[in-house]
Formats: sequence, C-alpha cells, structure tokens
Amino acid sequence: MLDIKAVRQDPQAIATALAVRGFTFDVEHFVALDARRKQADVESQGLLAERKTTSKKIGALVGQGVSVDDAKIQVDETLQKIAIQLDALTEEAKLAQGELEALLLATPNVPASEVPPGNSEDDNLEVLRWGEHPTFAFAVKDHVELGESLGKLDSETAVKITGSRFTVMYGDLARLHRALIQFMLNLHTQEHGYAEVYVPYIVNRESLIGTGQLPKFEEDLFKLRSEQDLYLIPTAEVPVTNIARNRLFEDAELGEGGLRFACHTPCFRSEAGSYGRDTRGMIRQHQFEKVELVQLVRAQQSAAALEQLTGHAEKVLQLLRLPYRKVVLCGGDLSFTARMTYDLEVWLPAQNTYREISSCSGFGDYQARRMQARWRNPDTGKPELLHTVNGSGLAVGRTLVAIMENNQRADGSIAVPEVLQPYMGGASELAV
Repeated sequence: MLDIKAVRQDPQAIATALAVRGFTFDVEHFVALDARRKQADVESQGLLAERKTTSKKIGALVGQGVSVDDAKIQVDETLQKIAIQLDALTEEAKLAQGELEALLLATPNVPASEVPPGNSEDDNLEVLRWGEHPTFAFAVKDHVELGESLGKLDSETAVKITGSRFTVMYGDLARLHRALIQFMLNLHTQEHGYAEVYVPYIVNRESLIGTGQLPKFEEDLFKLRSEQDLYLIPTAEVPVTNIARNRLFEDAELGEGGLRFACHTPCFRSEAGSYGRDTRGMIRQHQFEKVELVQLVRAQQSAAALEQLTGHAEKVLQLLRLPYRKVVLCGGDLSFTARMTYDLEVWLPAQNTYREISSCSGFGDYQARRMQARWRNPDTGKPELLHTVNGSGLAVGRTLVAIMENNQRADGSIAVPEVLQPYMGGASELAV
C-alpha cells in the first residue's frame, strides 16, 4: 500500500508516476475523499469542544436565575443534540476513511525510477544473455513429445483424475523433478545463506491482502469452500512474507543483511486471465512447484538485495547450463505490487524462444505497510517499515521443461545435468 502521507503531499506526482505502468490514479476522487474525512474530523473536534463547554453551563444558568433542574434539562438537551451530531460525523469519517483505504488497496505500487516505459512484455529491456543455444542435427521435440515417448509424462491420466492443466510424472522423470527441488534448496541454504522454512499451503484473506493478491486478483485464486476465508497459495511468497506481518523486529534479529528465507511449496493458480495460452504440457498449470526466495531487509539494503537475490536465481540456471536472458520489466508489464522486476527467461528449443522461469521483484515498503512488518532502528529507537524482495529460485516445472528440451538426444533420451546426477543415484540420462 502506498504511504497516504506521500499521496496527500503530492497526489499529482503519484498519478504521474503510476501512469508509467498504465494506471490512472483519480486525483480528484482521492482529494475529495480525504477532504470529506478531514472535514468530519474538524467538525467532530469542534463538537467535542462545544460538549466540554456545555457541560460547564449549569452553574452559569443557575447564576442567571434558572433553577437547577431546568438548567440540567437545558444542558442535557444540548448534550444529546451534540451526541447525535457526533455519531453522524464519526460515521461519516469512518465511511470516508474506509473508502480511502479501499482506494489505496486497489492502487498499485509506484515504479522505481529505473523502470523503463512501455505497455507490454514487448517493451521489456534485455540486460544480459548467458549461455549458447544448443544445436541439433535432428528434428527438435518439445517436452511433451519427449516425456510421452519415454513413457514418463502423462496428461491424459491427470485429466481423468482432476481435469486439464495437470500432469502425472512417472519413474526417473518424477525423480528428476524431485532432484531439482533438493538441488535448489541445498544451493540456496548452503551457499547463499537462506534459512529453509516450511509453511502452510492454505492461507487466510489477511495474508493475501498483506502481499497484494487481494482484493484485486481474487479470480486468479483457488478459494476453499469453507466457513473460513481460506485460499490455496498462489506462491510461497504469500505465507513466507506474512511471517513478518504485525511484527516489530529488533535490529539484532535482522542480522547484517536482513532475513532470508528459502521455501519449497506447490503453487495453485486458476490462470483466469491466460485465455487458453500454453495449455499443452507443463508451461502453465493449475498446480506446480517452486522454490521461492524471500528477503526482508532495511530500506537502505533494498536495491542491493534485489540484485543479490536475482543473482542467486541466475546461479541455478548457470549450474544447470541452461541458456537464459535477463530483462527489466517495463512499467506496463510490472506486477501490481512490484517497484522493479527482473525476469529470467530460459531458452526453449521447441518454441525457439525464451520463456519466463523466474520473476525477481523489489517491493519497497509497499507490502510491509499492508502487513505492518517493521523493525526498530537503533539509531532513532523508532519503528520503520521493512522492505521486501522475492523471486523464484526457480519454478521447478519450467526448469524441468528446459532441461528436457535443451538436453534431448536423437534417440529420445535426455541427458541429466552433471550437478543433478548425485541426486539421481549417479544416473546420467533419462531413457526408455
């Protein structure tokens, strides 16, 4: 959520900044709502002062010749009128404040100054390419053809069990999927300094509001049919970041570089806005696995944390020897909550293009303000909002797709990357 003080100070500047991402901030509506709230507060303060003065009038009225009983009646009548007016003003202030909060909850984050202008992914700025595209002396197959020819990937059975956009994996393909998870977790915890954390796969509404999925993106979520307001997680970002909700960390708890968490979870998305894209295979599914990286840092560490976390995700691709490119998302392609995002896009030979495999984003204090996630600055003794950073390190299913397609052989077998072989019992290939 944006800082309402900053919006009040210069709402037009906020509107101009948000226009970079194609969002129209209604300045007149905000100013009118804020004026309503302020006017109700001012009038309430005036009535409170009048009530205080009125309460003292009994003696003055008696001094003017009014009987004590009549004086009390007059004062009580005035106080009752003031009480009715106060109740109305309190309700008006409450309504205006509620509308202000709803407006801010529906307003996206202000992009960082480094974010390039643009309307769509076509306007994203490429900043790096790593690795050479593999060349093949045979007709390239996509991951679905490869998996089915090996007898290890089965979409038909998944449709029977659940429906479309689910997959069943067998044997050493399922093992390779599991190996990727273990490899990523080991890398991030043993070499990159993240603490592994296990979290619920079901979260409440407050958690989704905290990280910004609600109220705007409810249609993208799987809501449970329950008396409680519960949802399946769309990403581990939600439960892991909400560890800090309504908490005040002492400086020593953050350590030198802030808090770092690595977490493996399934993710569940309705893909309501995908309109039939990538229905084939494992590119865009309702259920998939991710290893998520989350950092909770001080404001002055925010920019460096995003660069560092992105580098940690890149390291996975480099060790797997998967060609990829790194892009800065333009304003029009930024997620609702992000200030700045790097997308890592892996090369998929069957599509002859790069596809997103990780989004690494810095959010500033946007999520922390929604969650009231704070730390105490020892220099001032005062609480300050944390800054949040997260990214996939990596999306497991898409990593598996990239390995299958980039490491395919003419006979239909698939070479297992060297770094994964210890997790595969030494196996160097997937074969029939």
